[in-house]
Amino acid sequence: MTASQLSELFAHYGDDIYRFAYSYTRHRSDAEDVCQSVFCRLAEGGTELMPGKEKAWLLQCAANACKNRFRFLRRWESVPLEEAEAIPDESSRAVLEAVLSLPEKYRAPVHLYYYEGYSQKEIADILGLSLTAVQTRMQRARTMLKEVLSDEITL
Repeated sequence: MTASQLSELFAHYGDDIYRFAYSYTRHRSDAEDVCQSVFCRLAEGGTELMPGKEKAWLLQCAANACKNRFRFLRRWESVPLEEAEAIPDESSRAVLEAVLSLPEKYRAPVHLYYYEGYSQKEIADILGLSLTAVQTRMQRARTMLKEVLSDEITL
């Protein structure tokens, strides 16, 4: 892969990979490290990206990097919501806060579905899960989000 191709991929998908890694790690510096490692792996060569599937490969690589990172670091710290990238209004802020409060195994599918626009089948492929596992996690996440968000509304 040439430097210009790599630069073009980073310009096009870098923010998406960073946001996905941030949703996983909830840490700005960890998300930056994951994003960098994904593009470094791509720069090392030996990877042929299928046309039209670049983003899916990058997200799958990011998911694996996040899992590996937690396997070794076992660090779960929360980050003030103000550190998150631009959030347009209070209702979006409440939804993002609720999503970030989900356990990691539910956060990733929700992020990929609602923020990145992937189908449940594509999410299963990216995360290396069965379609049924993704559907179950999405349903449980929606239930948790409904509880959290309805509690906030009634307060």
